[in-house]
Amino acid sequence: QGQLVESGGGLVQAGDSLRLSCAGSGRTFGTYAMGWFRQAPGKEREFVAAITWGGSTTSYADSVKGRFTISRDNAKKMVYLQMNSLKPEDTAVYYCAACKAFTVVVRSYENWGQGTQVTVSS
Repeated sequence: QGQLVESGGGLVQAGDSLRLSCAGSGRTFGTYAMGWFRQAPGKEREFVAAITWGGSTTSYADSVKGRFTISRDNAKKMVYLQMNSLKPEDTAVYYCAACKAFTVVVRSYENWGQGTQVTVSS
């Protein structure tokens, strides 16, 4: 798997929306499950969303279910996280990651981006 580069983070107000993007570069991008994770200051990195290699199955953390949507475009080697109805509790550095198998377990992911900051003010 090639490098993963996140973008799209920023400072927004509660209730706003953001779309995060993760750009891959490896020729096998389409064979990997992809996930989004986040880490707030002083907290462990936590699962947010995951998607199978073909995009047919997704999984979400309870805290974001109904508000966030993960998607991918293998032709473009991109994965996205659409975040709606953002809350201050969503403030964190968001990371995309690749895994050979579809899982929500953070330690199972082999390749990580460097993260993009999302800050939600009240």
